[in-house]
Formats: sequence, C-alpha cells, structure tokens
Amino acid sequence: MINLIAVYKEAIADFSRNKVRTFLTSLGILIGVFAVVILMALGLGLKKYISDQFEALGKSTLFLVPGRVLSGGGFSASVSSLTGRFDNRDLENLKRIDNVIGVAPIALKSAKVMGTIKEDFADILFSSEAIVDIMGFEVDMGRFFNKNDVTKRAKVIVLGPRIASDLFGSSEEALGKKIRIENVRFTIIGITKSRGGGGMGGFDYDKYFYGPYTTGYIFNPDKKFFRLSVKVKSENYISQVREDIKQKLLKRYEEEDFSIVEPTELMTAITSIFSILNLVLVAIAAVSLVVGGIGIMNIMYVTVSDRIKEIGIRRALGAHQSDILYQFLAESILLSLTGGFLGLAFAYLGIFFLNRYFPAYIDGLTVVISLVVSSAIGITFGVFPARKAANLEPVEAMRYE
Repeated sequence: MINLIAVYKEAIADFSRNKVRTFLTSLGILIGVFAVVILMALGLGLKKYISDQFEALGKSTLFLVPGRVLSGGGFSASVSSLTGRFDNRDLENLKRIDNVIGVAPIALKSAKVMGTIKEDFADILFSSEAIVDIMGFEVDMGRFFNKNDVTKRAKVIVLGPRIASDLFGSSEEALGKKIRIENVRFTIIGITKSRGGGGMGGFDYDKYFYGPYTTGYIFNPDKKFFRLSVKVKSENYISQVREDIKQKLLKRYEEEDFSIVEPTELMTAITSIFSILNLVLVAIAAVSLVVGGIGIMNIMYVTVSDRIKEIGIRRALGAHQSDILYQFLAESILLSLTGGFLGLAFAYLGIFFLNRYFPAYIDGLTVVISLVVSSAIGITFGVFPARKAANLEPVEAMRYE
C-alpha cells in the first residue's frame, strides 16, 4: 500500500532544495490558470451585469425599433423604409392599445452644454414621463419631469449624477441651476440616482440629460423617435399587446420595417454572443496551460536524469516500480497545483482591483475547474517522465554517472 502522505512529504522536501526551479516550472501553469480564471470571472460578471440591467426593466416591457434586429435568436441588420424613425402618430396609436399603461418615445440629441465648472458635450434623452417606470429611474434630488411638463413643453431638464458632478462639481450645486443647450435655457429640476456604469443599448445613464420629448421638438423638428418603449399592465398581457402593436404598425409599415422586442429576447441574444466570445478567449488562454504542462514534463525529465543514481539505490533497497512512479507523479502534480493555487491567488487579487471598474467575480465552479485542470495537467504531463524513472534497471541506474 502506497503511503501517499510520505510520498508528498518527500516531493515537497525535494522542491524545497531548489525553490527557484520549482517556481519557474510552475510559472507556466500560474499564468495559464490566472488568464483562464480572469476571463471566466469577466464573463460571469458581464452576464450578471447584463441580467441586472434587463431585470431593472421588468418583464412587462416591449421595445419597438426600426428594422429587423433579432433573427434566429441572434442579431441581424436589415434596411428599414422608416430610415430608423417612428413618429408622433405611432406614439398616439400605441397609447390607445388595451392594457398599455405607458409609452415612452426616445429621441437623442448631442449638444455642447455649459456648467459652472466647464463646458462639455452631453447627450440628452428626450422622452415622456413614462420613462421613469419603464427604465426604472429613481430620483436622488429634486424631481423628474411629469405629464404636466410634457404637455406644457416645459424647458426643464433632469441630470444623471455623473454629468452633474462633471459640470457643476456636485449634484447639490447642479440642482436648480439654469443650463444652456444650443442657446435654449433649461432649468435643472432633478438629479437621478446612480445606476452604476453603462446601461442597455450602450447608454451610460449617469451621464445623460433627460427632458420632455415635446420640449425636445426644438431640436427635433421632424418629431421622429428612434425607439418606442411600451409598458404593459402585466406580463400576462405581453403576448396580446405584442400582437396588437404589430397589427397597428402593419397598417402603416411593412413587417420588415420594425421589430417588437422583449427584454428577455435581447438578453438571451446578447448573453449567447458573449458566452461564445468568452469561450473562445478562455480556449486561447488555455493554450498557456498546455505550454506550462510541457514545461513541467521537460523539467521532470531533467529531474529523472539528475536522480538516476538515487533511483537505482532505492530500487536496490527494495522500492517497487510503483513507488518510483508515484514519487515522480506526485512531484509533477505538486508542481501543477502550486502553479494552480498561485494563479488563483493572483486572479483573486486582479479581480479585487477590477471590481472598481467592472463587476467581475469568481464562483466555486471556476475554482474547482482550475484546480482539477491543474491536477490533470500534472498527471498527463508527469506520467511519461515518471514511467521512465520507474522502468530504470536498478543495476544500470546505480552505475550511471
């Protein structure tokens, strides 16, 4: 019966006599595990981030966009006769559909704005009061524009917290101030709560201005919208409302001219694309694990050559072939696991710093996979030199110089 504890103790003692070589041999595994774990953590973080963004929209929301954007579970691009725009007639038609409780048109404008600290370009999102519920906005200070502001075409604006700080120094300083957008003066009536980074469709909600779409006609004389967001009474009515919307739009457009999309459809398409991309990146990073395994095999062959005489003496004193085999196999596995644990440690450190900018995280499965792979590499690439050591003839090994 092999005493595994004794075998591993002897392997550790051998490594301690040459720490630098041990570390350098494990370096390839370290780099490989680090790269794979970091990429898996980024993939998990990205998936969670996308999921959180869509969950904020709820399951009772539909988005209308020009052209065909989803096909066969993925994204597609088709030319639309709408040239990328809906109009006010579409907006009013959608409001009259049963079980629709809110419609938010979206028009965008990029303009130079002047704050008390600096002048900068900003993106203004013009919409209706329904945008609050549809997009899940919360107000930190002041208030959001309401139906009355939309009806009166009030020159009021709401700022994201980041752009408020950039232009005025803080949200407190921005609230109540006047701001000029292309020679039109607006009053800042509210500051939204931070949503943390980018949002759906690439929007960084914390850096946007928000205003009534009717006031936005000043910059949008054609009264066109690039998207319509529809809030449904309940997710139970989604299918019926979707069909009603389709029939309404087909009275004006061809079926290829528009898409009606649920958040879950977009999330499925986006996550599938990123999953494939992440898998490819992980596969590329895994190449360094193979390189590290080859490094372990090479150094173990060198170790066998250096210890041939020792192997011969052990065989002469009664050690079996299996004892020699397990000894060198244990050393190979320990080298791999050393690199694996160090790679995990550096990955955790890297993710600690990454979390300041991106929500990456490591789950238990990632840890298990990385350590299992490390062990497998040690066994796979260590078995050949271990077999060579085990098959040495005792007499010939003792005479080796």
